[in-house]
Amino acid sequence: MGEAKRRNETGKPADRKTGGGKTGVIVAVVLLVVALVAGVFWVTQPPEPEAESLPVAAANAEPFPAELDRFGVSIGDADAPVVVREFADFQCPACGRFAEASAQLKDEYVSSGKVRFVFFDLPLGQHQNAMPAAMAARCAGDQEGYWAMHDRIFANQTEWSNSSVASEIFARYARELGLEERRFSRCMESELHREVIENSVEVAKRIRVTSTPTVLVDSVKLSRPGWGQLSAVVERELGTRSE
Repeated sequence: MGEAKRRNETGKPADRKTGGGKTGVIVAVVLLVVALVAGVFWVTQPPEPEAESLPVAAANAEPFPAELDRFGVSIGDADAPVVVREFADFQCPACGRFAEASAQLKDEYVSSGKVRFVFFDLPLGQHQNAMPAAMAARCAGDQEGYWAMHDRIFANQTEWSNSSVASEIFARYARELGLEERRFSRCMESELHREVIENSVEVAKRIRVTSTPTVLVDSVKLSRPGWGQLSAVVERELGTRSE
């Protein structure tokens, strides 16, 4: 039946399956976007500090040996009621994502004296530039630039991660941060801080940390490292200190 004859007999144009199909696809895409947005919102929202879903310390968990903190890099009040420790690899993508949470932790809790943060190097064998990155941060620390370099390295992870000239990139970062470049370069070339980084790795082995990032809030290991869970556990631990 022709289109004109069908229109005359039925009063409407012929069904166009392709149009309906397109509408269905659009609706499906919209629903998917809504679901993704809702999922991201749910994941990033801090749970309530008393939420049963939050991780707790293992029944036989022993306090972290505080004397081992000397092998990490600390920031914050030495007498802060809560200590957050991170074991990380600068080349690890998940560690790069967690860096945003650690920056927020420093802004909201470390600066107020509520939390001390300790960063332990755990360069993994499969990451060729993880050790040079750790040394770059430590060398910057010799000039009071550790955390600035730490943040710069994580923020630009994709630039140097698979580069064959990562050390040159780190030297540029040092220059951009206003560090004395010759001193930084000598530190890198002599691998001045390799031993303390290797000691940091031994700390990880001692407490059986095998993956990065591993984040401990006092004796509580986060099951989903990120700002939502981190802030909630910190609040809970702070609450127990004030009771």
